[in-house]
Amino acid sequence: MGCCTGRCTLIFLCSLQLLAALERQIFDFLGFQWAPILGNFLQIIVVILGLFGTIQFRPRYIVVYTVWTALWVTWNVFIICFYLEVGGLSKETDLMTFNISMHRSWWREHGPGCIRRVVRPSAPGILDDYSYVSVTGCIIDFQYLEVIHSAIQILLSLIGFVYACYVISIFMEEEDSFDFIGGLDTYSYRQPPQEHVELKPVKPVGRTK
Repeated sequence: MGCCTGRCTLIFLCSLQLLAALERQIFDFLGFQWAPILGNFLQIIVVILGLFGTIQFRPRYIVVYTVWTALWVTWNVFIICFYLEVGGLSKETDLMTFNISMHRSWWREHGPGCIRRVVRPSAPGILDDYSYVSVTGCIIDFQYLEVIHSAIQILLSLIGFVYACYVISIFMEEEDSFDFIGGLDTYSYRQPPQEHVELKPVKPVGRTK
């Protein structure tokens, strides 16, 4: 019962993580955030691997999921620090796009209640950039939306990490005490070697007259 409960909970958590990663991937694609896109892609692959390992009783796959979860939590903590500008980081840099474009978070211009107005540059030949976009009326600033997304990822990952460790321990105990092929205990089919018995011919006993 404990194994079934742990497995079912981990499957549910992996499903939530998969949905959250897909949702985040969509908006990062819209904002051309290449670093988060790469991270989300790896997250989706590893979560699917952990989900498969949980369903198919493959503890090694769950170990990979557990190790990646620790790295994923670290990455999301970095994103929170980046958007809150902690430790000298600045959300105005091009770090999330690998310095190959000037795009920012999609939520910067499309957040809840945001009104986006494009102001044409006065000088001809100048490309329209974020410097000429006016965004007003946002209910929540874009950096806090990114922080909320990362916080949700951290929460799901921490819970998933705990349940993954629990399921791994249960699987390892079952591997030590059961034979998954025959469904028998390991000691049930290990019989001690039998001693050889020497057979001798028996002479028939004659009838007495």
